[in-house]
Amino acid sequence: MPQKNKLDPTVQNEENLEASQGMTLQLGDVRQTRAALELTRDYRGDTTIHLKSGESLSGFVFDVEGVSLDDLALRLDLPQDSQRKSILASQISHIELDGRDPAAGKSWEKWVKRYAEKKLAGQSASIESESLD
Repeated sequence: MPQKNKLDPTVQNEENLEASQGMTLQLGDVRQTRAALELTRDYRGDTTIHLKSGESLSGFVFDVEGVSLDDLALRLDLPQDSQRKSILASQISHIELDGRDPAAGKSWEKWVKRYAEKKLAGQSASIESESLD
């Protein structure tokens, strides 16, 4: 997954929001729009992008490109399409984070803590991942 914009120093999330299922993100000025797109990219579930034209697209957002409102765009994978799609922020009305996030609550720190607790208790602990289903 492209990570070139992951740590963009010009973007700061003042509320320290984390992307979570059920959020609806509104776009506004360049700062609000970039923050909304960054949250969308950080979300690991599917999203629904509502366009100003009335059309909606659902898929997985994997990247944010651009700097100004004129070229700022989301890149996403659509389940019904083999091509990746790029959508300009200026075309987006709002974004819904509506798909299940399979990694919610499963941070590395929590995993290590559970692993250590099991080992110390003499229980079986494995490095194999849990099923996502």
